[in-house]
Amino acid sequence: MSISPGETIEPEGMRGVEVRAVAAYNTSKRDAEGRLFHPPDAGWVGYELTVWGERLYHAGDTDVIPEMDSVAGCDVALLPVSGTYVMTAAEAAEAARRIAAGIVVPMHWGEHIGERADAEQLARLAPAEVRILAPAGR
Repeated sequence: MSISPGETIEPEGMRGVEVRAVAAYNTSKRDAEGRLFHPPDAGWVGYELTVWGERLYHAGDTDVIPEMDSVAGCDVALLPVSGTYVMTAAEAAEAARRIAAGIVVPMHWGEHIGERADAEQLARLAPAEVRILAPAGR
């Protein structure tokens, strides 16, 4: 099953669960030829998952974009911070400010690209509680 930006599904057999696709794309991260790594017209998404009224936002591979304003007030936001293909830590702090998440978890750092320092910078800059989780396998 696929889901496009703006669509919402309620998975069969999962009462109280709703999944909404939120656009995810770059506005400034480009390859050597000047093409966006994640162009808006590709239709890539992040997800807002609502389970019994609690809302989690997984931003996906994105920059700060207007569509993420639709998740304002979510309980937890997973925001990318490595800066190469996704937001920098400072940009993620701006996203955290705009969406006013209760808890922010930095992601996309520590395995192949980005460093713990990116996550720590987000923790210093974000106007929210930031929880840094260890990367997988560590």
